[in-house]
Amino acid sequence: MSEIRFHLKGDEHGYLSNFFPLPHGLELDGLVWPTSEHYFQAQKFVDTDPEHAEAIRRMQRPYDAWQMGTDPNHPRRADWHSVRDAVMRKAVAAKFRQYPDLRRRLLATGTDQLVEHTATDDYWGDGGDGSGQNRLGQILMELRSELLSEAEEGDS
Repeated sequence: MSEIRFHLKGDEHGYLSNFFPLPHGLELDGLVWPTSEHYFQAQKFVDTDPEHAEAIRRMQRPYDAWQMGTDPNHPRRADWHSVRDAVMRKAVAAKFRQYPDLRRRLLATGTDQLVEHTATDDYWGDGGDGSGQNRLGQILMELRSELLSEAEEGDS
């Protein structure tokens, strides 16, 4: 099985990154979010600091949203560690369902292993050396399987 590594939004497979710019944003929970990263980071604070969550949504760059989402001066929701994977699934699914071209590109990865290759994250990424959990890559591969099944059902 081949491996596709991604991390930076400008790379060949940068569309897999949560920092990838979306031309019309992402519609989720009745609001428009500039990127899936904006949505993900804001969800840490929706219950504990809604003003901070809204400020994250309004950030122009995903990097700024990420920085605000990691600010220790704002309390995260108590259940964050138990819901973060579900929040990521929701954001990623919305991105690839709302943008047919991105969905097509994801499906075109076939059975390749998708790996967020970064030394700065050993939960969502591979830790840079393969020791990380690569949860984002796993979620993308699960979504790819779901989208493929839906496409096949639509063809029959």
